[in-house]
This record gives sequence, structure tokens and C-alpha cells, in this order.
Amino acid sequence: MPIKIPDQLPAREVLVREGVSVMDERTALRQDIRPLQIGLLNLMPNKVRTETQLARLIGATPLQVELTLVRIGNHKAKNTSEEHLIAFYETWEAVRKRKFDGFIVTGAPVELLPFEDVTYWRELERIFDWTTTNVHSSFFICWGAMAAAWHFHRIPKYTLEKKAFGVYRHRNNAPASPYLAGFSDDFIVPVSRWTEIRAADVPAGLDVLMESEETGPCLLAEPAGNRLYMFNHIEYDSLSLKEEYERDVAAGTPIEVPHEYFPDDDPARRPLNRWRSHAHLLFGNWINQVYQTTPYDLDSVGRVPQSDVA
Repeated sequence: MPIKIPDQLPAREVLVREGVSVMDERTALRQDIRPLQIGLLNLMPNKVRTETQLARLIGATPLQVELTLVRIGNHKAKNTSEEHLIAFYETWEAVRKRKFDGFIVTGAPVELLPFEDVTYWRELERIFDWTTTNVHSSFFICWGAMAAAWHFHRIPKYTLEKKAFGVYRHRNNAPASPYLAGFSDDFIVPVSRWTEIRAADVPAGLDVLMESEETGPCLLAEPAGNRLYMFNHIEYDSLSLKEEYERDVAAGTPIEVPHEYFPDDDPARRPLNRWRSHAHLLFGNWINQVYQTTPYDLDSVGRVPQSDVA
């Protein structure tokens, strides 16, 4: 089944060109099924790119998904036009009475700030608390994962001496986890961050599903809360790290060539995407778990015990 997104959203043209099935409102209404309701709180500066990356992965699953784009209400985006936000996004205050089968919170370029110094931290804390009653399964990414891990479990983040930047080998710690169905024993994941969490700080009740010897924990699962914490950017497309590298070079920011990303470490050569299949597997497995465990009556989310799905 396809993903349902607004007709004029820029991501639609990209996804159709790539062969991802996209559904319009008229077709969706003809199908006698309940689509999964997935919310995306997009905190990334290039919102259009992030919309496309995540819609690509969600839309490749065999289930009908309706994606709602959400933004912080009191924060003015610097890199996305107000017209785009007004046309395609809802503020969290506008959707807070709704229920969602799944909810994604992205990273944000604020990782070197203490959490409490982020201008929208108080609203984000309210959103985290809201997910416990209005969302069946949550998926937090990069800084969003660190923020959620701090909010729910007081897992600290540590500043790195140099940026963890590139693609790194990770190991599969839990082959029996439904989230890792089909995963290789080891695989590549893109990493781009100045901070880390450490395995020693992960409390009982959270499982480290993916881990790298070089960059530490990558994916945590919390069965009791039905949450996933992804500290890296498995959703990145082929050129995301290239553009970050070129941006920093142009700005004069000290930056190393991304680790094992460019062929022969030559920035003049086009990078090869070696993580795409595992990105699709992870999001497909998550959507499948959401589908199998969410109540048919969406209003029941938060009123019935969440299934232990990890």
C-alpha cells in the first residue's frame, strides 16, 4: 500500500520519480481499511529533505500510511519558508488531541547545548509526555533520541573531542528482535554528531539492539514504553554527508573527510549508498510492529496496555 501525503508536498514528486507508491485523498477514501496514522515532528533545519527521506522509508512498506507533519509551535524555522510550514505542517498544539499509531521525532542542530537551554525544550518535554498517552509507538532519531533518553531515563550525553562523522560498521546485538528481522550480522550506518551516549549509562529495561565499537550505542528499544531510540542517521540519503562536509568546508569549519564514505576517501568521487537496504528494513520492521500491535480503535491508544513488541 502507498503513503498518503499532501498533493503539493515537494517530497511527492521525488517519491513518485523513485517509484514509491503515493496515494491521493480520493483513492484513500475508496479503500475500506484504516490507514496507520504516523506523525513526524520535524526539527531538522532542511525540513523538505527530511520529509522526503522519512516518507521514502515509510512509504516503501506494504501498509497504507497517512503521514502528518508536525512542528514546534513557538519556534521560527530559519531554513524553511513560512509558506511551506503553513501549507503542510500542523503545530503540536493543533494535533495534541489526536491519537497516533506511530510518532517520529527527528534530530536537531542543537546537540552541543544543554537540553534545558534549547529554546523549545519546555514544549518538547510536553510532547514527550504526550506520547505516553496519545501515541502507540515512538521513534526518536539522533538528537531527538538523546533528548528523549534524557527526558525519560536521565541518560546523559557527552561531548566528543571530534565529530563522529561518516559511515561506521555496526553489529547486530539482537538478531531475534522483530525490529532487526532480516538484518545482517554487521552493517553500515551513517553517523553525524558531536555528542554520544554510553552503554554503561543505559538502564535496565532498555535493550541495545545496534552498536559500534567506534561510535557506541546506535539503537535502543524500550519494550515497556514501546519506544525506539536511534542515535545515528540511518534515514540519510546518499549525498547527505557530502553536503554536510561541503557546507563545513565552505564555512571554514574544521572538519575531517567523512569516515569510509567517499571511495578511496576522495571527496571528488561520488559516494556509494551502502546502508539503504538496512534503512528500509528498520523502518519496515517498525511499521509492521506498529500495525500488529496497535489497537484497531485509534481512540483506545493510551487506554489499553501497550504490547511488549521488542
